[in-house]
Amino acid sequence: MPIIKPVSDLRNYGDVLRDVAIGRPVFLTRNGHGRYAILDMEEYQEYERMKAMNWLMSEIEKGRRSGKEEGYFTLEEVERELGITYE
Repeated sequence: MPIIKPVSDLRNYGDVLRDVAIGRPVFLTRNGHGRYAILDMEEYQEYERMKAMNWLMSEIEKGRRSGKEEGYFTLEEVERELGITYE
């Protein structure tokens, strides 16, 4: 069951923060509408990791599609483009 409180409850922020736990954010409303979520820091960090992973997977998929549609670079082309030389 979600914990939903009016933003005015932040006057007693200690009471609001006591309700926050991993897997149990507190949602704050303003004028009766959802406006803010207070998350445990560990849960927020996991959210940020997942967001970064989703972005990375999206970029990898774009590259894969581009390679299929436009062709892939050979290793030699990549090395030449990056200025890599082996001696």
